[in-house]
Amino acid sequence: MYRIAVIGGADSVIGFQALGLDTYPAQDGASAKAILHDLVKIEEDPYVIIYLEETLAQTIQDEVRKYSSRPSPAIILIPGRDGPIGLGRNALQQAVEKAVGSNIL
Repeated sequence: MYRIAVIGGADSVIGFQALGLDTYPAQDGASAKAILHDLVKIEEDPYVIIYLEETLAQTIQDEVRKYSSRPSPAIILIPGRDGPIGLGRNALQQAVEKAVGSNIL
C-alpha cells in the first residue's frame, strides 16, 4: 500500500490528519529536513507523495532538489497557514516545462 505524508507547521498539518494522511509537524527547517530524509528511506509501504509546506521548503531547498530528481516520492510544495509564497507555483511551472518542453502556464 502506498502512503501520503504532510510535513509542515503544527497548525498547517492538522487538517490533513482528518483526511487520513500521515502528518509530521516540523518547527523549523532542520526538523523538516530530518523528517523528509527519514520518510524517503522507508521501503516497506513507501510514501509516494510528500506534501511539504513552502516556508519550510524554502529553508531546505538543496534537500528538496536532491529528492525531486527521483521518480518517487513526489515532493509537492503547499502553502502554509499564512498563505502561499510562490515556491509551489514555481516548482509546478518547472515540472510542466520539463515534461512538455515549454511554459504552457
